[in-house]
Amino acid sequence: MAFLEGVHYIYTVKPGDTLYAIAARYGSTVRLLEQTNALFDPVTDPGLIYPGQVLVVSETGLGQRSAVSYIIHTGDSLYTIGIRFSATPDLLVGMNPLLTDADVIYAGMPLDVPAYIYEVENGDSLYLIAKKLGLPMNELIQANRNRPGFSPDVLYIGYRLIVPMPSSNNIVVFRPQPGAKVTPGQALEGIARAFEASILYRLIDDNGMTVTREKVLTTSAGAPAYGSFSTAILFDREPTTSGGELWVYARSAMDGRIIDLVQVRVSY
Repeated sequence: MAFLEGVHYIYTVKPGDTLYAIAARYGSTVRLLEQTNALFDPVTDPGLIYPGQVLVVSETGLGQRSAVSYIIHTGDSLYTIGIRFSATPDLLVGMNPLLTDADVIYAGMPLDVPAYIYEVENGDSLYLIAKKLGLPMNELIQANRNRPGFSPDVLYIGYRLIVPMPSSNNIVVFRPQPGAKVTPGQALEGIARAFEASILYRLIDDNGMTVTREKVLTTSAGAPAYGSFSTAILFDREPTTSGGELWVYARSAMDGRIIDLVQVRVSY
């Protein structure tokens, strides 16, 4: 898999912007901006950008922090931002605890969003990427709308796609990443808003066999707050196939049914 660690910004071009100014502002380089957004012949005029286009801006080097931040643009709301990342406004607030008033956001403000950055490899197509990650193609298309060099039909090696994280209104899974190989002891991480700070997970394979029976996780805070969770994944039996799903969810306090289900495509 070609998910990239590090810090990445999703930036909407404004009138008067240049690639040099954008790169300098967010710790990137013009050459990297051109490569990761396909700003080259024959895709587009080299280095030419227009107001309203959406760029992936990656910091150079690797630091201790890894995140994808959306730079709020004039006219944005948490609702419209959430549509791009297949996330609810509540979840965006949960990922940004310093955001004290969901109705007060301003242009230029960075907002952590539930997304990964995927670098296109030789042989990739949007269909194959969506299948490998277990994500609907329309979610990938929505996340990358208004981006230069983006087409559902043609992808360029080195282009960096925005990929929404698997989430529900109250749960988002950071690790493992979609399509990742899962082994016993691997980390399961994310945030959740759950009654009595309790959520659950299980693993199944593509034959429908249970690899990990339902296990309880405790988050760092209970509803109405979002709390973080982290645990080592356990196996109760060997998978019978090379692929399957990780389920992370809660159960209704009323009738015990599964709610807030997040399904992550994994391999074994």
